[in-house]
Amino acid sequence: MTVADESSGTRYFDRAFSEGIAGERTWLRQANGTRDHLRVDRWLGTSLAGADSEFDRQVADKCRGPTVDLGCGPGRLVHRLIANGIAALGVDHSDQAVAMTRAQGGVAIRRCLFDRLPGEGRWRHVLLLDGNIGIGGDPDRVARRACELVAAGGSIIVEIDSGLTGLWRGAARVETSTTHGEWFPWARVGIDYATELADKIGLKHHHEKICGRELMEITR
Repeated sequence: MTVADESSGTRYFDRAFSEGIAGERTWLRQANGTRDHLRVDRWLGTSLAGADSEFDRQVADKCRGPTVDLGCGPGRLVHRLIANGIAALGVDHSDQAVAMTRAQGGVAIRRCLFDRLPGEGRWRHVLLLDGNIGIGGDPDRVARRACELVAAGGSIIVEIDSGLTGLWRGAARVETSTTHGEWFPWARVGIDYATELADKIGLKHHHEKICGRELMEITR
């Protein structure tokens, strides 16, 4: 198995957006054989009713100052934050995600989260939702990067995998019923590993469950 870099994953998440818009079901296949349904409708904001809408509302309400959403996708949280009067920036490696965020009035840039970003060290909040702590297959590196972005007294809001114990790291690819993409590095983080990670970087943390989804808020 050949594993490409994270940009290969970006190309196939672009495909997932396109297939999701067309109504095609998509999955994230892990190299261990596990296949999880990708909630493209949630990313696109087309299913935001009930629990999904309430989850987004409660996450947005936690943000009391300038917020950067890493791996923002089509920008549903960026749009909600702006509607709340909060300055928000979306960051994504996908051209399509950035274009979709901007098309609805959001602010977003196409950039790798490890590259230089606006407002380094001055953001009140950093969002890592929808499993984005797993970007690049290295949650420790992602968490350290988020710490570089957030201001003293600010927080990193991370969505944790509620169905996992510990840490899974390996290759993954996006599939539809008829196609599949290249393998790319990915990780999934359970609440116990997230707690260990926060302790490792020496920050306070608080865990809660919102609408059946696990969140950890790490305070700098």
